[in-house]
Amino acid sequence: MAGNDQERVLDKDFEKLLKPGFIARYKELLGVEGFQKFLTVSKQWLRKSVRVNTLKASVDEVFETLSKDWVLKPIPWCKEGFFIEHKTSERFDIGNTVEHQLGYIYVQEASSMIPALDLDVKPEHVVLDACAAPGSKTTQLAALMRNQGLIIANDSDFKRLKALSMNLQRCGVSNAVITNNDARVFSKLENFFDRVLLDAPCSGTGTISKSLKTLQIWNPNMVKKLAGQQKALLAAGFKALKPNGVLVYSTCTLEPEEDEGVVSWLLDNFDNAKVLPIKLNVKHSKPVMSFNGLTFNSQVKHCLRIWPQDNNTSGFFVAKIVKKE
Repeated sequence: MAGNDQERVLDKDFEKLLKPGFIARYKELLGVEGFQKFLTVSKQWLRKSVRVNTLKASVDEVFETLSKDWVLKPIPWCKEGFFIEHKTSERFDIGNTVEHQLGYIYVQEASSMIPALDLDVKPEHVVLDACAAPGSKTTQLAALMRNQGLIIANDSDFKRLKALSMNLQRCGVSNAVITNNDARVFSKLENFFDRVLLDAPCSGTGTISKSLKTLQIWNPNMVKKLAGQQKALLAAGFKALKPNGVLVYSTCTLEPEEDEGVVSWLLDNFDNAKVLPIKLNVKHSKPVMSFNGLTFNSQVKHCLRIWPQDNNTSGFFVAKIVKKE
């Protein structure tokens, strides 16, 4: 990936894909100037980034090997992560390197490395990765746990399990069991898991630079429907969490109804839920405390809202929640 910030136009009709409702909503969230910055970054090449898989190699070993042909810049919030670009060409295919094929690295978007880091996993933990495919965060959790303990890597979409399985095998993960369930069923395992990661299906408005389809399919009714699904998944994950356990809720959307609104709903319906501050070296913006006539629970001020323009990455939302005894 080229290392400069030169804007690339994804489509000559990019502006035509912006629906009036989308423009109005995001101008309300960001202001006119902030909205233009959001659009500018969303039309850029997304910087490539990789995470070293410490189950197979050390950070120093991989850095030394890759540095022969690639420029690696440390990601401030993840010591195993690097922004990466080729030294001599517009080469994009880091996934075709020997290091990737052998599972020494995982090509992973920089902001998506945050949820697993926030989960504070230990080698002895039993962890639920509720929406695990294709496995970027599952493999990261396995490395953080040093292949000990147990990860239930679940996904409801059977077609996505092949990619999940292949990535776990490629990365040498041996402490994960793959399941194919609607994640809401885990509410039956009440107070069972030490940690729960819910990287929820979402409208994906933080990832426009990856796909114009995000703009094409966006509509307020879809956002409302997804928020309902996310609340059900979050409630199930929270019920399955042990007292004093930690749940991380994350999305790659920037819709308040799917982010702060979902977390606020949990706080209002579960008295034993508490949002913890996130202490990572990552630039972020203030959470949305009210939107579209709704005022959110005051605890959402501790959530992490990352716009694409904050770090020149995908947009992301992360909430770290503890289950009080």
